[in-house]
Amino acid sequence: MTTGGQWSRRSLLRGAAAVAGAAAATPFLGGVATALGGGADALFKAGKFEEAGRAYEEILKTDPTNVHAARQRGYVGLLANKFADAEKYLRTALDLAPGDKEAHKFLADCYLRQDKLALSVPHWQAIGEESYAKWFSAVSGEPYQIHGDIGRVQFQKLDPMPQVEASVNGGPPKRFTFYTGAPCLGLTSTLAKQAGLKPVASQEIDYEGGRIWAYYGVLDSFKIGGLELRNVPVGWSSTESGEDVDNDHDGMIGTWVFYHLLTTFDYANRALVLRRPTPEAVKSATAGAKPLPLWLADDHYLHSLGSVAGSGTRVVGTNFGGSGEMAAVLFGDTADRLGVRTDLGRPLETSAHSTPTVVYPCYPKELRVGGAVAKEIYCESHPTADTAGLGFDVPAAFFQCFWKPYSVTLDFTGMNLYVRT
Repeated sequence: MTTGGQWSRRSLLRGAAAVAGAAAATPFLGGVATALGGGADALFKAGKFEEAGRAYEEILKTDPTNVHAARQRGYVGLLANKFADAEKYLRTALDLAPGDKEAHKFLADCYLRQDKLALSVPHWQAIGEESYAKWFSAVSGEPYQIHGDIGRVQFQKLDPMPQVEASVNGGPPKRFTFYTGAPCLGLTSTLAKQAGLKPVASQEIDYEGGRIWAYYGVLDSFKIGGLELRNVPVGWSSTESGEDVDNDHDGMIGTWVFYHLLTTFDYANRALVLRRPTPEAVKSATAGAKPLPLWLADDHYLHSLGSVAGSGTRVVGTNFGGSGEMAAVLFGDTADRLGVRTDLGRPLETSAHSTPTVVYPCYPKELRVGGAVAKEIYCESHPTADTAGLGFDVPAAFFQCFWKPYSVTLDFTGMNLYVRT
C-alpha cells in the first residue's frame, strides 16, 4: 500500500465515519495493464487471480530466483486466505530478498489473519510499523476467543451510519457503529478509560491539519448480543488535549472482528448477525444464496465480483457500514470510459485519507453484485483516486446504500460472499 493506505488504516482506529474512506476506500489502478501482454502481471491486474497464480508458478519453475514471481504468488494465496500457499511463497521471496518490504507486509498480514501475532512482529518491524510490533508483542494467549454461538443485534439506527449496541469489559451497552473500511475494533478515548485500558503502544499522527494520538491495547471482553469475544486487540485515539476525536458513537467494529466470525449484514431486516464460523452455521445462514468469491487485501479491504454500467464482470470493492449517500464510488476514468452520466458541474468536496479531494455525482445505468441490482442510483465519481492501489484493477467500490434491500453474509473460511435477495 501507499502511504495513503497506511494512513487509512491508522485513521480509522479512532472510529471515524467513512465519508473520507468512501472516497478512496479501495484504491484504483487505472486501466488494464498491457505492458506485459498476457503475462502473469497482466492477469493479476485484471483480477484473474487463479490464472495469475498458475502463471507465477510457471515463471518460478524456470526461474526459481524470481523474487517478484514468488512475492506475487504469495499475494495471490493471501487474497484468498490460502495461508499455506501464502506462507510458502512469501518465505521464498524473503529467502531470496530478506529486505523486501512488500513480502514482509504480506507475511505480517498473513500471520495476523491466523492470530499468529508473535510471528507477525518481526515483519511489522521490517516495514517500520513499530507501534504494531509493540502492540502484537503485548498480546498474550489466544486473541479473539469466541464464547457463544450467535450474536444478533438490531440496528438502533441506520443513517447516517449504522449503530448497534455492544458492551466492553462487562459494562453497560454502548453505541457502536461498524465499517469494513476500518481494521480493528476501535473505541473512543472516553470508553477506553472507562474500560480501564492502558496503551501498550502509541504514536502521534497527522490528522486534518493537526495532530492526534493513536493508542493500542488489548480488551478483555467485547460482547454483542449472545456472542462474546475475549482478548481482543483494540485501538483508540485522542486529541493532543486528551479529548475524543469523535463523539457521535462509542466505537467502531472493523474487519478484523468480522473475519473471525461468520458475519451477516442483514440490511433487509436491520440487523447485524455474528456467528461462530462452523460449516453448519454457513449452511444455515446462506441457504438459497449462491456463493461469490471473496478476496481480502491489505488486512481489511474486501472485494468480490460485480459490474458497473455494462463493464462486464470485474473485481469490485465491497464495503459494509460506514456513512455516505452514494451506492458506489467509481474510480479513475471509470465513469468517463463507461459513458456514465456525471454531473461535473456539482463538485463535492470531501477528503480521502485525510487529504482534501473532489468527487462528482454520477448515475450508472446499473450496478450489480450477484443477484443484488440497483439502477440509475446515486453514486460518486472519484477521477483522481490513488492509482498506486493494491496491484489489481478495481473500477468501483460498492457501499452501504447499495446493500440496503439485501442480506449479505461473509464466509472468511470458504472465502465466499452470499447475497440473499
